[in-house]
Order: sequence, then structure tokens, then C-alpha cells
Amino acid sequence: MDDWGLGNHDLVDVSTEQLTHKQVQKARNGRELTLKMKMKVTRAFNVAIWARLDAEAREAYFEYMHKHLFAYTKGYDAGWEDPNGELKEKLKVVRE
Repeated sequence: MDDWGLGNHDLVDVSTEQLTHKQVQKARNGRELTLKMKMKVTRAFNVAIWARLDAEAREAYFEYMHKHLFAYTKGYDAGWEDPNGELKEKLKVVRE
């Protein structure tokens, strides 16, 4: 979330699943969440990013799965390289 410049409120604001600030804070602090909660946070994370992108960037955006965001999830790969690296950099440049 820090890499994309997203705060807790950004996720809570876009979520349609009654995500709370407390739940997002637990996720950010590394508390182990249930699969259902990880999926809820991941969906809100993807929507929050999607809302900040233009039409061209949305075409290239790779949607994250919970195994990409939570290190304790089954299937997590520490060596995974984020395919959205260029989009993150473009978004940072636009904000500055």
C-alpha cells in the first residue's frame, strides 16, 4: 500500500463490503487474517488502484491476488517480481 501511496481510508472509501479502518490497519501491521478478510482487503486494494489509473494504464494493470500481498499466505513467492512496477513509477511521477 505504501508503494502505491494508499492509506487506510482509501481502501475503506472504495470498498463495497463494509471494510473498516481497523481491519485495514490489522492487515497493514501484519496480523494474520482469515482468507475471507484477505480477499476483502485485496479487492479493495485493486479497486483503489484502478480508480487512480487512466484508461491506458488500466489496460496494462495486473490485478493482485491475496498471495501477492500477504507473506504468510499459501502460494506466496518471495522472489515474485511485481508486473505493475512501471505503473507505480508513472503514478508517483504524476503526483509529484
